[in-house]
Amino acid sequence: MISRVANPSDIPGILALQELYLHRSLSPEERKSGFVTTPFTKEQIEDRVENDGLFISENDGEIIAYVFAGKWEFFEQWPIFPYMTSRFPHLGYKNYKITTTDTFQYGPVCVDKKYRGKGVFNHTFEAMRLEWLKKFPLSITFINAINEVSIRAHDKLGWKLIDRFYFNDNQYLTLAFEMDQSVV
Repeated sequence: MISRVANPSDIPGILALQELYLHRSLSPEERKSGFVTTPFTKEQIEDRVENDGLFISENDGEIIAYVFAGKWEFFEQWPIFPYMTSRFPHLGYKNYKITTTDTFQYGPVCVDKKYRGKGVFNHTFEAMRLEWLKKFPLSITFINAINEVSIRAHDKLGWKLIDRFYFNDNQYLTLAFEMDQSVV
């Protein structure tokens, strides 16, 4: 298995993996194993690849995991992000003020079900962490409160809950992560 920054040739595999685990593609029973909610277009994925904001793990040439990262300006195209960042002035974590200039959005993350529990998530995340640590000391993300698999996985990595909010009749958890802590 190799974890690295994504390149243009990875895009078809990323799109295929995304489609397998999109919330809308799964039955209620399948969603209990985890899901992603944001369907990225090919153009949005190309943008992340061009800006070193997409990381993958591959096994024998197959994309088995991905992790997105980016500045808040990229993510503002989805309505949940402006709402989430509007809450930042009231949030803090340790000695950090939460702002859109001193943090970045991490996620979504997706790991093929066949590879879950085998360290793939940690290695994919670590590839992202090493790159984005050069730019930001703190990462922020959110998880749908019903996505228990994702909550447990992020808890194991050391993410800390800093907020809860409701958007479109769903509850979300906002989490923070200090980028200087290795996860592998």
